[in-house]
Amino acid sequence: MIRHPFETPPAKGSGVEIAEGVYWIRLSMPLGLDHVNIFALREEAGWTLIDTGLDVPEVRAEWASILSDHLRGDPILRVVVTHHHPDHVGLAGWFMAQGAELLMTRTAWLTARMLTLDEQPIPSPEAVSFWRSAGMDQVRLSKRLDNRPFNFCDTVHPLPLGFTRLDDGAVHRLGGRDWVVHFGQGHAPDHATLWCKDAPLVLAGDQLLPSISPNLGVYPTEPMADPVAEWLQSCAKFEGLAQDDQLVLPGHKLPYYGLPDRLRQLSDNHHGALTRLRDHLTEEPRRAVDCFAPLFKRQIDDGTYGLAMVEAVAHLNHLYHRGEVTRDMDAEGAWVWRMCG
Repeated sequence: MIRHPFETPPAKGSGVEIAEGVYWIRLSMPLGLDHVNIFALREEAGWTLIDTGLDVPEVRAEWASILSDHLRGDPILRVVVTHHHPDHVGLAGWFMAQGAELLMTRTAWLTARMLTLDEQPIPSPEAVSFWRSAGMDQVRLSKRLDNRPFNFCDTVHPLPLGFTRLDDGAVHRLGGRDWVVHFGQGHAPDHATLWCKDAPLVLAGDQLLPSISPNLGVYPTEPMADPVAEWLQSCAKFEGLAQDDQLVLPGHKLPYYGLPDRLRQLSDNHHGALTRLRDHLTEEPRRAVDCFAPLFKRQIDDGTYGLAMVEAVAHLNHLYHRGEVTRDMDAEGAWVWRMCG
């Protein structure tokens, strides 16, 4: 059973202590998902942060208030980044410029640094080809061609050289407690979760969210990736670590108890989506953008179209790697997927 001990989150730009020496901070995000959770661990001479929020003026202003009013003006000694997505790594370089140590997985650091340096004034040919292969309509594609794409550096502060690596299975002393690092996959490569040895606490990032499922997307950088398989394998791995009394501290939504049940939900969510997708493809062959209805069971608008598209490709790739579907490219350059047999 999943339980939320704190039904009301802190206001954006503020924080509250939810365990001894552990502060829950909420920051704004100018997206459909309008917030990200940050956790601050009290050290003898300052603080360790778990994730940072986006590098945008609104969030920097929120941090100014948090640092002075909630964290007593004490310095940020280190920043632990769970994974490379902008809402988690965005201000890591900013805190490093003020003297903080950065802890990340090697894959996350390399990916984040590469993306901050890869600024594109117009969509790359590979991106355009990928969108077309997913079945993006010409009107939507034309609009994208005329606009500067989102660039990682738009919301992520430059990352200087140098970081401390988080290894799978390593133990780190943070906030007066020992934490074991366990990697998750699927939502982001080598996503770090931290499991406390001294108290029933789990710093979960986006790997173990309540009430929503993290996006499992395929992108032009690795168009044949199978994040769904990686996700299901990670859920199975974490089942051996999960206990009902662990307070899970997620990157979004509310902290919760009941991780064993939540892991089953997270796994079942994608098994159910795959079953519906198989039925959908049995009716007739489809492009990725024709598969939104069975996968998401809700209306996909302009704001969610991109995430829906990359997740649809992910589920189709999974069936492809399992040998359940084949694909052929149509005259418009889109893959058309069909069930085997």
